[in-house]
Amino acid sequence: MLSRLLPERVRGDLDVLSRAGLGLDDFLLEATDAVRRVVPAVAACVGTHDPATMMLTSARKYGSLVANNDHDMLWGVIEYGVEDDTSFRSLAVSDRQAVGMRAVLGDEVERSERMARLMRPVYGFADESRLVFRDGSGVWGCMAMFRGSDDPRFGDDEIDYLETLSGAFARGVRSGVLTRLADGEPQVPSGPAVVIVDARDEVAQISLGAEERFAQLRFSVHSGDPLSIVLSLVSAARRMLVTPGAQMPRARVRTACGVWLVLHASPLAGRDGSVGDVVVTIEEARPPEIVTLVVAAFGLTPREHDVTRLVLQGVETKEIAATLHVSAYTVQDHLKSIFEKAGVRSRRELISRVYFEQYVPRMGAQVSPSGWFAQ
Repeated sequence: MLSRLLPERVRGDLDVLSRAGLGLDDFLLEATDAVRRVVPAVAACVGTHDPATMMLTSARKYGSLVANNDHDMLWGVIEYGVEDDTSFRSLAVSDRQAVGMRAVLGDEVERSERMARLMRPVYGFADESRLVFRDGSGVWGCMAMFRGSDDPRFGDDEIDYLETLSGAFARGVRSGVLTRLADGEPQVPSGPAVVIVDARDEVAQISLGAEERFAQLRFSVHSGDPLSIVLSLVSAARRMLVTPGAQMPRARVRTACGVWLVLHASPLAGRDGSVGDVVVTIEEARPPEIVTLVVAAFGLTPREHDVTRLVLQGVETKEIAATLHVSAYTVQDHLKSIFEKAGVRSRRELISRVYFEQYVPRMGAQVSPSGWFAQ
């Protein structure tokens, strides 16, 4: 039963935290602790997602889950490889922000493959609540909270309360992304890396650069196994084979040292017709990838995104207006809003911010025919 003493105070605390400019780890730790004061849980797992693809980009664990990464790969296989109305991807496209497993399934929670194969037999969890962090630009992350067999189930009032926190969590995660943009010290690119996962979900082959990339994806003691991100993509790639029109799964991840990485997964077929192996390529993001995620982090509208893209290309106001079929006054209004959200005062400062944070660290590298730095 939801306590009547703390909800409003915690909701206010979370709103303040989300606007405090905290780093991602600090925000998620403090916010998760605050929520658990109102909605008790023996453990929690918080993930960040690429808002364009809903692919997992990092995971942090609290309570009894801390430093327990043994089953992260199985989680990824189930989350991305099984049809489930309570998966985070399903929740992201629904009109709900939160859900409770026993509230949905009653005493038949083992109808959920996630509960039957992982949460109950491995961890001893009897109930799970799930929350997605959603704002106007997409879903930025998610939270799963757990209770044991001796605990009461998550009540409807608790699920309704969690829903009210979705926007604040999204704001805090988005702010944490921006903090990394400002504070990160990007490393020199080390080139693309390749991982081949076999039909048994085991890493069959791995390139030398992949180990380095995995090390970059470990953010803190609360971080899950980076291979869980890979296994999530692998499961999605296998489903792509039986889903007409499905696109190659991919995820964009910003590392703790400030580099944007893009992960692609593609199913392989042997000469004998055998299937199941999947190749995952990890490489540094190209300018279009960077710009898309950077402007998403600013919380821009689709039209403001278009204006920003043209500004970064050096297009003048009149040409932007002609390209987008709007008036020059409308473009100026968009620019005013963009500057406010990005924390700059002019086109020059906007371009400078992207330039110094994304291009200067790579200076000195060979330029490829595409205009981007060669690996």
